[in-house]
Order: sequence, then C-alpha cells, then structure tokens
Amino acid sequence: MSSTRSPAAQPFRTRAQQLEKLPPCQALCPNSGDVRGWLGIIAQHEKNGLTLDEAYDKAWEKIAELNPLPATMGRICPHPCEDRCTRRDKDGSISIHAMERFLGDWGISRALRLPQRVAEPYAESIGVIGSGPASLSFAYQMARRGYAVTIYERHDQPGGMLRHAIPDYRLPREVLDTEVQRILALNISLVCNVAVGGDIDFDELRKRHKLMFLGLGAQAPRDLGIPGETGPGVISGIEYLQQRKRHLEPQHGQRVIVVGGGNTAIDAARTARREGARVTLLYRRSEKEMPAAAAEVEDACAEGVQFRFLVAPTRILRDDGIVQAIELQAMHLGEPGEHGRRRPMPVPNRLEEVPADRVIVAVSQAPDWRGLEMLRDAHAWLRTRDDGKLDDNIWAGGDDRGLGIASQAIAQGRLAAETAHAELRGESKPSHSLPRLHEHNCRVRTDYFESRQRADTPRRSQSKWLTDPELEIELTVSDEQACREAARCMSCGKCFDCQQCFMYCNAGGFTRIEETQPGHYFAMTLDACEGCGKCIEICPCGYLESRDGAIW
Repeated sequence: MSSTRSPAAQPFRTRAQQLEKLPPCQALCPNSGDVRGWLGIIAQHEKNGLTLDEAYDKAWEKIAELNPLPATMGRICPHPCEDRCTRRDKDGSISIHAMERFLGDWGISRALRLPQRVAEPYAESIGVIGSGPASLSFAYQMARRGYAVTIYERHDQPGGMLRHAIPDYRLPREVLDTEVQRILALNISLVCNVAVGGDIDFDELRKRHKLMFLGLGAQAPRDLGIPGETGPGVISGIEYLQQRKRHLEPQHGQRVIVVGGGNTAIDAARTARREGARVTLLYRRSEKEMPAAAAEVEDACAEGVQFRFLVAPTRILRDDGIVQAIELQAMHLGEPGEHGRRRPMPVPNRLEEVPADRVIVAVSQAPDWRGLEMLRDAHAWLRTRDDGKLDDNIWAGGDDRGLGIASQAIAQGRLAAETAHAELRGESKPSHSLPRLHEHNCRVRTDYFESRQRADTPRRSQSKWLTDPELEIELTVSDEQACREAARCMSCGKCFDCQQCFMYCNAGGFTRIEETQPGHYFAMTLDACEGCGKCIEICPCGYLESRDGAIW
C-alpha cells in the first residue's frame, strides 16, 4: 500500500484505503496457493512489460514456490479452489485446474528449474523417509534453503502413491518422472530399495542426520473382516493398482466386484474396466456420501462401471477355494455418528448374493509401520503439532498423519520445512495461518466484468477411453486458451489496473506508480481525498474500502 498525508489535512467523512483481501480460491486451497497471483502475472503481462512466454515462466515460478509438482497436481488434484470462485455463478469458475496443468506442462517443455533461495549450503544433513508428495515437498523446501537431503525409499522408484497407485490414464509416468527428477536435482540424494526399520535401523538414521522427516504414506490396506476374504480371488485396491502399474497380467474373470467409495475404489474399478471386466462397485452409504471426487464417479459411470449403493458385504462365497459370489446386506442410513456422517444400518432380512469372479477391497488404508511401530499412536497414526513436529528432531507429513489429498500432503511437507529451517537457524517461527481477512468484505462487482466462456479441460473422445489402459483422457489447454482463461480472473481483493479510481476521483487522489507490478499500479494521496467514497463504490475487485467500515 502506498499513501501520503499532509499534517494539515482536514477531517473528511470517510477515507478510502487500499487493502488486499484473501481471495476465496486461496482460502480453499489446501496448500494456500496464490492462484490470483499467478493468474494475474499472465492476465496483466502487457501492463508489466512482459511477453506472454515470460509471463508463463514467471507464473510457473510463482506456483513452484509452494508446489514443486504443478504438472502432477494439475492432473490429480480435485481442485476445491474452484468451488467458491467468485466467477462461478456468473459464467463458471476459473478453470484453475486446467491452468495449473498448463503451467506445469509449460515448465516441463521449457525445462525450467525450480527456484533456489540460498547460494551457500548449510552443514546440517537432513534425512527423509518415503518419497511421496509430502516427502518430496519437504525435501524440496529444505534443499532450496541450502541443506543436503537424503531420501530413503522402500520401493525401487520414488513417488509414493503418485507412482504406485494412480493410474496412467490420470497421471502419465513420464510427467511424474520429470517433476521428481527436477526436485532431486537440488542436491538431494535418493536411496531406493531400503526399508527403514528393516534394512536400516531408524536410530541409526537419527544419528546420521540432524533432522528426520517421516512421509510414510498409507499403503497398508484395511480388510473387510468377513468370512471368505482370505484366499485367491480377493485383493486390496492398492495392491491391484500397484500390480497394474508394474504391468503384471490381471488375474480376474469377467465379473469384478469393487468394495469402497473413495478414489482408490474408483481408480480400481476404472482400471478393471480397461482390462475388459464387467465391474460393479459396492458402497454402504448413498451416492451423496461417497468421498470420491464427483468428476471421477461421473467418468466411471460413463465407462460402464455399475454402482450399487446402500449395500455391505457380509461374506465371500467360494467353491473349492474359488470365488463364486459375494453376499450383500441391504443398508439404510441412520443417525449421524461422532464425525457427523450418517451411520449405515442393516435392513433386517435383506440379504442377496451377487455372482463374482474377483473382489477388490478398497475401503481404506493406513501407514505401514513395520520397524517403526514405536512412533505411532494407539490408532496407528502420528500425532504431531500443526506444523508437523513430532519430536526434537523428527517431523512428519502426509498420510501418516491422517488420510488426505496430495495437495494437503504437499502443504504439510512445506510447512514442516519452513518451521524446521527456522528452528535450525534460530529464527522466529513462521506463521502458517493465512491472512484470513473477512472474505465477505471482498465485495467484487461481478457486473463490471464481461461474460466469457470458461476454458474447460479438453478431453479425448469417450470412444477411445477404454482402448488403451495407459491413454491419458484429459489434455492440456493451448497457449491461447490459457491466456484467455487467465484474463477471466476477477482479481478478487487486489488491484488489476482497471483505472476506475484514477478516472473517477475528481480530487486527483490517485497517481500511477512508475514501476508497476501485478497488483500495484496506483498510489493514494490522502490529503487530496474529499471523502466522497466514489472510488470505493466503483472498485470492481474490492481492493478499496473505507477506513471507518462504512458500506457503500
């Protein structure tokens, strides 16, 4: 905020102030991504003397400050940021998901390097267990601050669930490979095929490194606990997806039953459809209660997955050890439980048998604590501070603290790194809370903005979806589409140089800043202000408001 005021200034009815507000997209992003910031770099590139290519480079750098995996997240994130976009009720939310993917792919095509923060390295060595999104985020943030980081990975390749459980039709392996290698290039050592607690003792690593980060993920499946579950023909959703990622031949017949309502269940069902199976997904609650992303459920329906709601398996029927059918109990929703979800309750005398050749169980998963049991709590999770600290030199993030989406894991890794760095350097701990200004005070005048068609993520023809198990369904918007989509952003709560205040202030209270940058174009001269409030009333993005709280 830029302003000047003469001591001789006279009292006025009200005074305007430039006050940046928290946009709803950033408030809903688990990683607090500055969506408005990187969209503004693109939308306002000409005003700031940038070519479009330069703007795309800078926008990618802006994203990468908090998220080193934009091409990956632009494919798999359920983008809650779009749910309360101010533009949503006018002509559709900004296609933030498509824009993140575009910039992620842009960074790959341009071989852009992740931004460093220090030139001289520190002496402390950092150990990281696991290489999923939380671990990669933590390692990235520590390495760019000058620390030597070593990642210990149980499997033969890094990536965690991103690599071993998300199907290629959602996340091509070459995209993940490129983004992971770009992170590892920051003085990060990777040791694969090493199980901490088995191949190497955890206490030994604590002696070797100044600080440890646990990003174990949650790859240990939970079972149903019903008769007939143990034996051939029944497999967990995680194990099934891992087998398909390793190109192992599917061992199921034509009739596949998937049990579960989360994203792993949907991924398993859609993968089985790509292997030619007839797939039925069972969920014990209603469709409304399904935790899976709605868009993924819609796509599964379009691909021919059959859904049965309000049914729960009670036993798996076998003949000579071979799965023949699954017995189902009809359910209804009772009163809400302690977490607010309505409890599924059995309907008396309502049992049925459904033929099956293969059952995929994807009801939930937990961390694999082999060799590290001493770290977990009684419920098989880690209980850390909000910033991820578990012990004097142990930090954690991701699914070992509780199941969540990948962007949340990236945020936890980043926040842990920021606080760990501050402690190592003896600095004050960073505040991890957003500047949570009252979002309702960001009074955007949507009528000021012209209606513009949303740039939805392009997709391949539906007829091709099942032809190749690895064929990516969604595509990337073009350079031109990305530029137009960025221009749709209303810049909620931050100046975008509409010049309304400059033109309508009769007293000349606004002067243009010589060296502008996105969000900073005009300075205020308070001793010229007449207190009319006109600038506040006409400001389309809600950046201007009165100092006394008056509503115009």
